Amino acid sequence: MEINGYKIKDYNIYKLDTRAKKSTCPVCSEGRKKKSQKCLMLDWERGLGTCQHCGEVLQLHTYEKEQEHTYTMPVVKENKSGLHERIINWFKGRGITDATLSKMNVTQGVEFMPQLGKEVNVIMFNYFVNGILTNIKYRDAQKNFKLYKGAQKTFYNIDSIKDSEKCVIVEGEIDAMSFVEAGIDHVVSVPNGFTAKGQINLDYLTDFYSYFEDKTEIYICVDNDEAGENGKKELIRRFGSDKVFLCDLKDCKDANEYLIKYGKEALKRVVLDAIPCPIENVLRVSDMASDLDEFYKNGVKNGYKIGLSSFDGIFSTYTKQFIVVTGFPSSGKSDFVDQMTIGYNMMYGWKTAYASTENYPQYLHVDKLVRKLYGSTPKYEDTKQKDWKECVEHINKNFFFIDYEDGFDLDRVLKKGEELVKRMGIRCLVIDPYNKIRDKDNLNMSITDYTNAYLNKVDTFCKKHDVVCILVAHPTKPQNDKGKLIEPTFYDVKGGGEFYDMSPHGILVHRDYENATVKIKVLKVKFANLGENQAHVDYCWNVNNGRYSELKDGNPIWDNTNWISTKNNPYEITKSLDLEFEKIEL
Repeated sequence: MEINGYKIKDYNIYKLDTRAKKSTCPVCSEGRKKKSQKCLMLDWERGLGTCQHCGEVLQLHTYEKEQEHTYTMPVVKENKSGLHERIINWFKGRGITDATLSKMNVTQGVEFMPQLGKEVNVIMFNYFVNGILTNIKYRDAQKNFKLYKGAQKTFYNIDSIKDSEKCVIVEGEIDAMSFVEAGIDHVVSVPNGFTAKGQINLDYLTDFYSYFEDKTEIYICVDNDEAGENGKKELIRRFGSDKVFLCDLKDCKDANEYLIKYGKEALKRVVLDAIPCPIENVLRVSDMASDLDEFYKNGVKNGYKIGLSSFDGIFSTYTKQFIVVTGFPSSGKSDFVDQMTIGYNMMYGWKTAYASTENYPQYLHVDKLVRKLYGSTPKYEDTKQKDWKECVEHINKNFFFIDYEDGFDLDRVLKKGEELVKRMGIRCLVIDPYNKIRDKDNLNMSITDYTNAYLNKVDTFCKKHDVVCILVAHPTKPQNDKGKLIEPTFYDVKGGGEFYDMSPHGILVHRDYENATVKIKVLKVKFANLGENQAHVDYCWNVNNGRYSELKDGNPIWDNTNWISTKNNPYEITKSLDLEFEKIEL
C-alpha cells in the first residue's frame, strides 16, 4: 500500500480505530483532565492525524525508504574497435594520434540520430565508471550529437582521476584527448557542454562529487567563450575557490585548437602556468571585467523574479543577498516563501535547501510543495498516477530538507548549506524561523549585537556561495486597533532595528481576515531597479493547492493546473524535463 507515492512500512502505528474520523491524541490526551475527549482528527487517505488541542500533526504510518534511481545501461548494437582510416585521419588533423584514440576507447558504429531522422555512421565516445560502460556520446559527420537515452550522466574519462591529487576539467571529449596527447592523463570533460545564458545544470556532479572532494588542485580549462565563462563560474562555486586554478587559452577557443596551433608542450604549459582562482572577498578591476562590460553594454542587470506578475512588478533580487520575510503567526509567511522557491525553481532552475522547524514533520512540507506543482490536493488514487509521481520526483531532485534530530543552530545549518551548494548546486537557502535556529556562539550578547552577528553570518554565506537566503522572522507582539491587527513594520521584527538596517530586502505577509486576502508588501528593497519600497499587492490563497492567486477586478484568478506539464506551465521554461536527446554545443 502507498500514500502520496510512498510505500507504507508499518500501518496504523498508534493502533487507532481505522473506521473512526476522530480519536484521543497519543501526545496530549493522557495529561489532560478530559482524557477521553476525541480531539485528534483522522485523515486515513493521507495518513495524517491533527490534534485540535495541542496542534500536533501526527504521521499515522511509517514508510519505506526511497529506492535509489535506476539508470539504463548502454547496449552497443555495433561497435567497431578498429576505426576507419577516414576517422583516424580526421583525428590526426585535430592533433590526436591513433594511440590516444585507443587509450581513450574511441570506437565507431551505426546509430539512429534524431536530428537527421535516420541511422548513420557515428563516432562513439564511450564513458566508463570503474571500467564499466555507463554512457555513450554519438557524433555524426554533420556534427550532430546525442547521449544514450536513460543512461547515467557522468564526466568523460572520470576513471583517470580516481586516484590522483589533481585533475583538469574541460568542455569536450576532444579537448580531454588533447591533454592526454600532451601527456596529462588526469583530465575529464563535462558530458554536455555549457550554455551562454541561464543557470548551468551540473546535476551529474552530485553523483560523482566524491571524485573531486579529495583533490588538492582542480584546473579549469573550459572553452574561451561566454558559455565557458558561465560554466567556469558555476564550477568555482561548486568546488570552492581555494583549490581551483584557471587556465589561459590565449587566442584559442578550446584546448584542441591550442594543441593544433601551439603543440603538445605548449598545451602542457597551460596547466603548469595556470593561476590560482581570485582570492575570496578581494576583487580587482580585472575580476570584474565581464560584469563591467555587460553594464556598459546593457545597463543595470534585472533582478530574479518568482513568476507572479504583480509581485514581480514591485520586487526582485540578486544572488549574494538575503531576504527577510515577516508577518504575524498564521499570516501565510511560510506558504509565500514556498511560492517564492517554487517560482525561482520554475523560472531559473534553482535548487533550494530548507532549514525549517515550522514545517515539521518534513513529509508534510513535501506535500505542500508537491501540491503547488500538481495544482490540487490529490485523492489517494491520484498519487498512483504518473502526473503526481512526476511532481514528487521534481521536488526530490530540486528541494532538500536539513534536519538535525538533536536541534538546529545557525553554524551547523550554514555548514550544511555550504555542502549542499557544492554537492547539489543549491541557489537558495531558507531559514524558517530565525528565532528557532539560534546562533549558539553569541547567545550571551545583547539583542542588538546578537542580531548583528547573526545577520553578518547569513550575509557572508550568501556572498561566498552566490546564493539567496530567505530568512523568516516573526514580529513582536501584535497590536490591535478596535479589534483589528495593526500591520507590523520592519522595525517590529524581533531582534531590534538591526533587521531594517542590515537587511538588503524585507517583505511583509499580512492576512486580511475580513476580505479573505493576503497583502504582500515590500518593506525594503536595496536598489531602486529591484523594486519599490512600501509598494504592495493583494492575493487570495488557493486552499486547493496552496498557491497565491492574482486578483482581477477584486476576484481571484484560480489556477489549478499541473505546472510540471509543459502545456499547462505558466512559467517560461527553456529546457525540457525529459529530453530524448540533447543537442550539445562543443
